[in-house]
Amino acid sequence: MNYLIVVTFLFVLATCINLLFLPKLSCRSAAIELVSVLVPMRNEEKNVEGLIGSIRKITYSPVEFILLDDGSTDRTRELLTRLTSDDPRFKVIDGTPLPKGWVGKVHACKELSRHASGAYYLYLDADVRVSPSIIEKVLFQMNRYDAGLVTGFPQFPIPTLLSKMLVPFQHFLVYFHLPIAVANHTTRKAFTAAHGAFMFFRKEAYDDCGGHESVKSSLLEDVHITRKVKEKGWKVTLVNNSHDVTCHMYDTDKEVWEGFLKNIYIGTGRSPISVVLFSLFYSVFYILPLPLAVYGLISGQWSCCLPLGGIWLQTLIIDIASNQSKWHFLLIPFASACFIVIMWASMLRGLKKQGYTWKGRTYL
Repeated sequence: MNYLIVVTFLFVLATCINLLFLPKLSCRSAAIELVSVLVPMRNEEKNVEGLIGSIRKITYSPVEFILLDDGSTDRTRELLTRLTSDDPRFKVIDGTPLPKGWVGKVHACKELSRHASGAYYLYLDADVRVSPSIIEKVLFQMNRYDAGLVTGFPQFPIPTLLSKMLVPFQHFLVYFHLPIAVANHTTRKAFTAAHGAFMFFRKEAYDDCGGHESVKSSLLEDVHITRKVKEKGWKVTLVNNSHDVTCHMYDTDKEVWEGFLKNIYIGTGRSPISVVLFSLFYSVFYILPLPLAVYGLISGQWSCCLPLGGIWLQTLIIDIASNQSKWHFLLIPFASACFIVIMWASMLRGLKKQGYTWKGRTYL
């Protein structure tokens, strides 16, 4: 019991120290060179209007917006044309057929880079909304750290039950397990995190690493291309962009399940050992404290409640840093259980070579 109490509060301390090395987007750089904002889109009619309305307000200049329709079967292309025709900064292009061996989004991103003229590439997902000053703020951090890539985990709205459990867990995993000081100040690729919804490249770094073609078959292309950037000697800066970038990742529990199912086992390096170790770790330190606290309340042994208080405090600190709902931290034991379940489901699907389905395409 005493051991569990000490360890959970050490987790709190470690998280606080780690977050000290996560730069916030506040200061701004003056406009210098052309920035290309690049957005791949496939069946995104629900996001077209919100996306266009958001990026149209970007204050940086010079800027160009290139939007790629990747074989949509809904009204995405029609809406893109209608909503951008009055602004010469916008260019709408059609994607080419997906070659064998390529992941759909990765191929779309590569096609976007072929049409980009900027000295910097800002890749966004269609479900992202940004603050008007986002480019100036990111450029400041890029120049401050002399980085080839700046990325960050946005603020995530969590409309469904499963999204409340799993989507903010991305912040938790990164801000707790990743040594951010090492990730931001060295080029050691083992210490890498990235979010594909927001990737700001220096063009030279993008070209040096081989661009998206170097990770053409990856379902975790954001992390893998980030490692490629580091391999070429460029620093990568992970920033706290949650007050300037919002990502509406999923609208339904089915989308949450499919999205995490395709990424989570790959994120462990397809390692069953890692899945087992993560499962044991989160079972002991993040699920066990809940029944232990219930026992403590019933028996009057109040010290049994301290481990739960520790993990709640740790999660609250991360939720505050990531601009998340102020009551979300209460769900951490249940979120940990969901994390374990989907990790095992993702691993079993991978081991059985059943493939992962996303946006109407299936990948092994």
